[in-house]
Amino acid sequence: MFAQQLGPNISWDNDKHDFGEILEANGKATYKFEFTNTGNEPLVITNVRPSCGCTSSDYTKEPVMPGVKGYVSATYNPLRRPGKFSKTITITTNSESPTSVLRFTGNVIPKPKSKEEQFPRKMGELRLKSNHLAFATVYNTQKKKDKIEMANTTDHDLDIDFENVPKHISIQAFPKTLKPNEVGYIEVTYDAKLKNDWGFLMDKVMVLVNGDNNNKKNRLSISASISENFANLSAQEKANAPKAVFDSKVFDFAKIEQGQKVSNTFVLTNEGKSELIIRKTKASCGCTILNLDKKIIAPGESANFDITFNSSGKRNKQNKSITIITNDPDNSQISLRLTGFVEVPN
Repeated sequence: MFAQQLGPNISWDNDKHDFGEILEANGKATYKFEFTNTGNEPLVITNVRPSCGCTSSDYTKEPVMPGVKGYVSATYNPLRRPGKFSKTITITTNSESPTSVLRFTGNVIPKPKSKEEQFPRKMGELRLKSNHLAFATVYNTQKKKDKIEMANTTDHDLDIDFENVPKHISIQAFPKTLKPNEVGYIEVTYDAKLKNDWGFLMDKVMVLVNGDNNNKKNRLSISASISENFANLSAQEKANAPKAVFDSKVFDFAKIEQGQKVSNTFVLTNEGKSELIIRKTKASCGCTILNLDKKIIAPGESANFDITFNSSGKRNKQNKSITIITNDPDNSQISLRLTGFVEVPN
């Protein structure tokens, strides 16, 4: 029936398979690719290599005689792998064309998640989707609103309240009393004008569940990065804006011994047409101290940023940063970097 070839030869019934839709809940899915040895000598599979760990394979281990069928099976594990997939298995044999590539595709339908999986963060008996609400960028005159979903997986009511709420944050639970198996949300309003600060900021609010304020883990983190909104500046206003230019943004102290201090002065010049205001400076760690000789720099003037790094307790490669926030529309946030190696004496 076959135009037999000299030596072993592998001929696949098909080298592609579409599983279609696979239910994650049903577990692993397997398909058997079959082949025939159309040669005149025994065929041996020497290697089977799936493209990823999510795929396993079995195959005919013994030599396949001429005219006899063999197989390579592909088993895909859909656990925690929702959506479409496309995988391969590379087969090596002793045939004249030694490499074959089998491909299989499909689409994993995820199993429905339990309430515990949907709301993984626990605060006492209350469950939340997250214990951190990130507002990302908030302009300094802006109010922003967002929410976090919550759920009650108990058999009794949960009364939700809050403590240690700063004045720039308003927070409410909807509903305030969460019934068994009920889902609700915590709504947070962030008022950057009341916060009156700049850069990345973090607040922590205590969540009270049925009045319990003894659990220190019941803290909801609320973060925001406050910046100035320059989007509405006219072309003329941009042309007359301040311009922050540093003589250098990196200080490499090369190598020092642990316990030594090193200092450097970064010079900032205002090359713009109006006053440059230093809104805020922040070092990445307490080991770096910054002294600034003035916070308002007139056009054409300069200011000195004196930086001292204390290497006590530090070792090996060091990378520290200082963030400068200004009213320059093109350089509202500038990062200065201090780098080098701290050697520990013998």
